[in-house]
Amino acid sequence: MLRKKIVANRIITTVNDHRRLKSLLSDGFTRALADKPYLNDLRDELENAEIVTPGDLPPDVVTMKSVVRIREVGSDEIETYQLVYPEEADVAGGKLSILAPIGAAILGYRAGDIVEVRVPRGATRIMIIEIDSQPDRSAAVA
Repeated sequence: MLRKKIVANRIITTVNDHRRLKSLLSDGFTRALADKPYLNDLRDELENAEIVTPGDLPPDVVTMKSVVRIREVGSDEIETYQLVYPEEADVAGGKLSILAPIGAAILGYRAGDIVEVRVPRGATRIMIIEIDSQPDRSAAVA
């Protein structure tokens, strides 16, 4: 299944993630990055997102704090990251910021989806292989 990052495809996000991300995207630091197209895409997607409670979250959706396995289309190398807020980011430690192009691109999409990502070297496509952990949903289901 091919899904591109366009507003017509509604992402899924939890109530708490949605609230915190909207706040993050409106703070002074992030507004200074307003010329970044991928952040504008994220803002647009949050405006049109399907917002659910953690208990209603499908198990294959990338949310904040999710551990996700991804790979660039055309590559065999699979990378594993936890999607985190900027203050927790540490790419070498496997923690990918939501304000990074790939982090912003994968939020709300599902395992099996392919998303187009604008990175400094141009556009690339990333496949979401699997969601290894989804803490919000796990806490709600427990």
